[in-house]
Order: sequence, then structure tokens, then C-alpha cells
Amino acid sequence: MENLLPTSDIAFIESLIPQKFPFVMVSAISAYTEENLTSGFVIKDDNIFLQNGIFQASGLIEHQAQSVALHTGYKYYLLGKPAPTGYIGAIKSFEAMALPKIGDVLVSEVSILNEMLGVTLVEITTKVNDNIIAKSQMKTVVK
Repeated sequence: MENLLPTSDIAFIESLIPQKFPFVMVSAISAYTEENLTSGFVIKDDNIFLQNGIFQASGLIEHQAQSVALHTGYKYYLLGKPAPTGYIGAIKSFEAMALPKIGDVLVSEVSILNEMLGVTLVEITTKVNDNIIAKSQMKTVVK
């Protein structure tokens, strides 16, 4: 399969994750390896996680989880298989140092720490303008 990275082709990105508009919280992939992925997301004024122009912590968690799903979906794409459905199994830790606003571009780095029997332990760091705004560690489960 052809490596199409980096890409912000939203139709392609949406084909890699189970979520659909208006619940899509990823809009770009800039890097991929078997152990890592860098995703992006532009916060627009119609986002369902906005409150008074501020993107809420729940939106950050969803963005991070979808970044993990994007990693899995792209891996399956490279194998020529359809993307599986996944779920957040557990959030081990989450810390938001700042909440972004409309127009901010989230850049998240996903690091796969361990993967076994469909359960993946990941660490995710989200930045805006190279400043870390959120960190988490979660387990995701592929259906």
C-alpha cells in the first residue's frame, strides 16, 4: 500500500476511524510508525465540545482517543484491511494544563507502550504552538 503521509484529507482520515461528523476530533496525520503517530486537529467554531469558545477537557480526551484510533486505522490501512472499531478501556491518567480555543491547532503524539490481545496501552501528549497542554495514558481495546 502507498504511504500517503502527511495528509489532512478528511475523507481519508474519517475512513480510518469509527467516528463520523460531528464527532470527528482528528483532521491530520503528519507521522506514523508502528510505535508512534502524530495527529492534528483544528478547533472550529461548530465543534460540539466548545463552551464559550473554549475546547473542553472532554474534547481533549476524545481527540487523544481518536488519535489512538487513527494509529490503529492507519496500521490496518497499510495491511489492506478495514479499520476495526475500538473503545477506551480505561484512562489511567489525564492532565490538562490548558484548554485550547477556537482556531487553535492541536498536535498530539501517540506512543504505543504495550500491545497485547487487542488491548493497547498508550501515552499521548497534546500541544498547541509547541506548548504541552495535555497528557494522558490510556488503554484502548479493539473489538
